[in-house]
Amino acid sequence: MTGAEIADLNLLIDLALLTMLVLVAYVMTKSRHLFAIVMLSGIYSLLSAAFFVSLDAVDVAFTEAAVGAGVSTVLMLGAMLLTVRREKPVRTGRSPLAILVVTLVGSALIYATLDMPPYGDPNSPANSYIGEAYVERTAKEIAVPNIVTAVLASYRGFDTLGETMVIFTAGLGVILLLGAGSARGGKLVSDVEEKESER
Repeated sequence: MTGAEIADLNLLIDLALLTMLVLVAYVMTKSRHLFAIVMLSGIYSLLSAAFFVSLDAVDVAFTEAAVGAGVSTVLMLGAMLLTVRREKPVRTGRSPLAILVVTLVGSALIYATLDMPPYGDPNSPANSYIGEAYVERTAKEIAVPNIVTAVLASYRGFDTLGETMVIFTAGLGVILLLGAGSARGGKLVSDVEEKESER
């Protein structure tokens, strides 16, 4: 395959992943079944990880797959044991304040991207200075073939250790909040529909 064909194939894959991400997010907003929402959030995380791999951000993809699709899904399933299975119906309406905030934040984000260098620009700061140094020095200093792994495990190893401790602390906090391992074992809940059917 030529370079142009590979670029077209990569673009097609990116568009397919982005389309699936939008569809999954839309279905999540419309669903009222908590179990379905938890499963869809795991699917969303896996699709995000695949999209990050397509963008050559393998370290972010690993984190998204492990935390988003793995740990978060398990913790949300554990939390579901202490809640009802369906979301209570709410009266839908439009909030002018929410629309205003979303518009302002979206405009600020779009404005901030105007100064960014073009995608894949070899002269951009990310590719010119520290990135070049990592590419040149990793083979000699770390002797790890994967540069991303070398950066995460060695050059910024303390930062990675700190991130791991944050995730561990967050998981431990959720487990304590859920009452796992305690004598009471959490609060018993039941669906409203089940109570009504018993009457």
